[in-house]
Amino acid sequence: MSNEKEYTPLSGYIMLLTVLILLGLGVWGLIAMRNPVFIWPLAIALLLMPGFFFINPNASMVLVLFGDYKGTVKRNGFYWVNPLFSKKHISLRARNFDSEKIKVNDKVGNPIQIGVILVWQVRNTFKAAFEVDNYENFVKVQSDSAVRKLAGQYAYDNFEEDSEMTLRSGHDEINHSLEENLRSRLDMAGIHVIEARIGYLAYAPEIASAMLRRQQATAVVSARYKIVEGAVSMVEMALEHLSKKNIIELDEERKAAMVSNLMVVLCADKDVSPVVNTGTLHN
Repeated sequence: MSNEKEYTPLSGYIMLLTVLILLGLGVWGLIAMRNPVFIWPLAIALLLMPGFFFINPNASMVLVLFGDYKGTVKRNGFYWVNPLFSKKHISLRARNFDSEKIKVNDKVGNPIQIGVILVWQVRNTFKAAFEVDNYENFVKVQSDSAVRKLAGQYAYDNFEEDSEMTLRSGHDEINHSLEENLRSRLDMAGIHVIEARIGYLAYAPEIASAMLRRQQATAVVSARYKIVEGAVSMVEMALEHLSKKNIIELDEERKAAMVSNLMVVLCADKDVSPVVNTGTLHN
């Protein structure tokens, strides 16, 4: 059997009244009547006392009698059950698990540090109590394993111009993949995954500075490409307008010089210093 079943216990208040009556009867008989027979109500009351327990909201109690699962009590309140029942408290509240940063290799072999934030709760108390040895430790170990598997499936970042998903760019897809992986792993322990996402992601310290320089170089090259592309369009547009409006006629040599000067002006990192020609166009 791997299914949870609900157990309906007796009201703790009724049994508490019963125990108090037995205690009062026993004490009265021993003191007033001086009859040793009244020791039995005291003994019965003492035997009944271990059966009391209470349940807070969003909590549960798993009941077992000599290895036989009797059921789970989930309704909050004050109850009494067979004193021979063994009881195991399991919280049903949502919990946060912020894993430690672990060092793994991504898809292309780069060492990275990654951590996960997991929000989970127990849904099946039978599985949590009996299918795994310690369900809280099970969550930690399986989360670590899921993160290692995820990191090996994707690269940290993509420096080439293609659409391959990476850990840094595919936030929603990566988190969804992590969440589904954890759901399949934790289901056997009766754990429901509410949310799972990457909480920390960075290159390992030994390559962090080199990768930062690579990212900066890639960004500079990309920016330069856009600048040159825009500059070529502007030069082409300038020559076309000059030709249409017959402002000035330029031979091929003058066009080449003009293109060169415009490209320098448009692509330079610093402001250019203009040179004023006080002679003729050809001097």
